[in-house]
Amino acid sequence: MSAEATAVSSLSRPAGEGVRRAPRDIQTTTEPTWVRWTLIGVALSFLTFFLFVPLAIVFVEAFKKGVEVYVAAITEPDALSAIKLTLIAAAISVPMNLVFGVAAAWCIAKFEFRGKNVLLTLIDLPFSVSPVISGLIYVLIFGLQGWFGEWLRDHDLKVIFAVPGIVLATVFVTFPFVARELIPLMQAQGTEQEEAACVLGASGWQIFWRVTMPNIKWALLYGVILCNARAMGEFGAVSVVSGHIRGQTNTMPLHIEILYNEYQFAASFAVASLLALLALVTLVLKYVVEQRVKAQKRAVDERA
Repeated sequence: MSAEATAVSSLSRPAGEGVRRAPRDIQTTTEPTWVRWTLIGVALSFLTFFLFVPLAIVFVEAFKKGVEVYVAAITEPDALSAIKLTLIAAAISVPMNLVFGVAAAWCIAKFEFRGKNVLLTLIDLPFSVSPVISGLIYVLIFGLQGWFGEWLRDHDLKVIFAVPGIVLATVFVTFPFVARELIPLMQAQGTEQEEAACVLGASGWQIFWRVTMPNIKWALLYGVILCNARAMGEFGAVSVVSGHIRGQTNTMPLHIEILYNEYQFAASFAVASLLALLALVTLVLKYVVEQRVKAQKRAVDERA
């Protein structure tokens, strides 16, 4: 059939015929309805049994013996000390990782240099090494029998079983998050804007604050949120270097473990509910920032 005949036949069809055939065309290119609903049901069942139910149980057990018991559990001295130490470790490690992440992403995305792949591998190292192993490494370096143990003892400095060791372990397990969020975005953006600003006479700091930072601010905030969530919830590495000294070197996860092992279930779930609340807040912030990051990436793709 010629093109003209095809066009004439298509114009001569009733207006509703194309509409009636559309569902049949769509149906041949998508999964059957029962497949979609089965997959949705499996996903919802998985989330219900492995996420929603355990989360609900944490809050039910936390308030099982009443609000007074709950308040007493989170305000007793050891619990307050654990909360304070958790916040201190996060407050120190997150800014350090922010500076490192921005610097590492800038180097990797904007420059070509020898050893670039090695730097990328080192950034991913905490993802492949067990947190317990990383804590043990710090014990072997800064412990009493470690490489610097004698020097630290002579100068009355304490790293292991003290706050510095907890901070070091937290920094190690969290430093990939900011860099890994920034590197793909900065590579996609390229160097054209920075080069244009340099040609116009802008200094290095002016280029960073007025050109680079506005383009990466949402991805940077996203990485900081993930880094902070991991810092407050870290258990393995901190457990090795803390010494489990109540009221001194226990973070919130370690304090929860001790309470649970002592059969203080209401108190352990009360402190666990605080971590759960922090996790929920983190998820909300993560979702909001994630939408901003997606919008930013779409804008970059459109410009490209």
